[in-house]
Amino acid sequence: MKQVTRKGYAMTSTTSQAGFSRRGFLGLAGLAVTAAGLSACGGGGAASNGGAAASASVKLPTYKEFTGVTPDIAGNAKGLQAGYFKLPTAVQSVKTPPLKGKVTGLTETFETMSPGLKDNPFWQRLNSKLGGDLELQIAEDIGDGYPAKFATVLASNDLPDMMWVPPNQGIPNVGPMLEAKFQDLTPYLSGDAVLEYPNLAALKPDSWKTAVVNGKIWGAPIPSTPFGQVYLGNHEMWAQVGGFGAASAEEFLEKAKELTRPGDQKYALEPAYINALHMVTEWFGAPNSWAVNKDRTLTHLYETDEYMAGVEFTAKMFAAGVFYPDSKATDIRSRVANGSVAAQVVVGPHDIRSYRALNKDARFDILIPFSADGKVKPVYDMGYGTVGFTPFKKAEEGKIRELLALINYLSAPFGTVEYMQKNFGELGQDYTIDAAGNPARTETGTTNAPGLVSALNIMSSPENVIFNPGFDDDTRYVSQQEEKLLEFAWRNPTNGSYSDTNAKVGAKITKQLRDKVVDIITGRAKIDELKDAVKRWKSEGGDKMRDEYQAALDPNAPVFRS
Repeated sequence: MKQVTRKGYAMTSTTSQAGFSRRGFLGLAGLAVTAAGLSACGGGGAASNGGAAASASVKLPTYKEFTGVTPDIAGNAKGLQAGYFKLPTAVQSVKTPPLKGKVTGLTETFETMSPGLKDNPFWQRLNSKLGGDLELQIAEDIGDGYPAKFATVLASNDLPDMMWVPPNQGIPNVGPMLEAKFQDLTPYLSGDAVLEYPNLAALKPDSWKTAVVNGKIWGAPIPSTPFGQVYLGNHEMWAQVGGFGAASAEEFLEKAKELTRPGDQKYALEPAYINALHMVTEWFGAPNSWAVNKDRTLTHLYETDEYMAGVEFTAKMFAAGVFYPDSKATDIRSRVANGSVAAQVVVGPHDIRSYRALNKDARFDILIPFSADGKVKPVYDMGYGTVGFTPFKKAEEGKIRELLALINYLSAPFGTVEYMQKNFGELGQDYTIDAAGNPARTETGTTNAPGLVSALNIMSSPENVIFNPGFDDDTRYVSQQEEKLLEFAWRNPTNGSYSDTNAKVGAKITKQLRDKVVDIITGRAKIDELKDAVKRWKSEGGDKMRDEYQAALDPNAPVFRS
């Protein structure tokens, strides 16, 4: 997901918000990565014997909220994000530089690659503040991307000190891999132990759950927005048909058909069919991945009538020709910004700012889910909440504490000196402050920072905020739309739970089913074939995943349909 930065315009990277891959985080990479060399290493048994139960009982790090700055719009416990109109006066959160020498890491960037360390003053200035040399191998979001790079490095047995582990890019056998290759950080982070690292203590408990495998804490999580995917539309285009919303799925389709004018190279929707299906199933009231039944059993999304109805309707949309015709197009974001494609599924409400960077004069709308037929209650799927975690290679205690101090620095909250250094660099060198008090990258900052900032934020991040420098109305609008989305919000009840089977085969069997679903949507297969695809998904791992998630199910998880 490449994002274009206008020269002199502030393309803010507020934590991990700027670092998402449409391939990896909106869809599923599905790459069959082999965790090479694990069979000969110890620890593999833990992942095949009770990992879910052990993870359910681990003592999470003590939460201590960061209160150094006050937001302009307060967040809340339901998930509403705090909002800022301008940068607060920065406060210091780290007393001493964290590094004593060289530290290496593996991560990914979703921006154009920055110049390397020796040619990058922004990077050099950051290292000066860190007190040592942070050297990173950075994979780009192209081709097989990060999973292939991860597998290659893992197989080499010459591991860097840190390696980012994404939640859904198809890396299998996570449990055995962690046990064999990486350091158990539970003694350093569980309970009050985390208070030695205040910026890590400011990460919320729900974020930490995703870094727990086999009853152990393996790294600091990388929080993302708690919100999930939304349809984002070009306001001017949808205004032609009465606005970006509808009273039913059929009305939405009629609007989409009216906006689609192939002769003028204008189309209503981007051709990311699985993402479109996700939006449609919300209108039909389908569960967020898993539904908790009254008897505390679980039913998967794929097994529901609502999912089948969503597949049928998305196929109807495809047949109507409302999707942009090139499913491999890489410029859809720009097309939405310039008005040749009317809507695109994005990672969350905050993503409005990346379109603002492409067209500062346009307006963009966030679609609130509506009832497919005017009767069923729609659902809004909250997101996973993190983009994974970053474990450390096994090492002696001094090295582990140095790495924890580094991640504590890189996880500094919005409003801190360390946050500004990581995301913007040095005032006057890498960025300036405009008349409204907002940061704007200099020409050299625009060259040197974005790729590295994205790579840093994908491996370490504080909790997210809403911040659109120079566009206060966008910040207000995103906050207002988040409040509306929360009225329909459902969370996946298995988030933060570990399934051995999902770690082993989840990516593979999900890709198999999604491939069949895309064939159905695009007319290459019949809707009747969906049932057999779901049966295969269940028999090859889905049913075992259900059993494991049920064993670790949070007793407070609400019943989906009471």
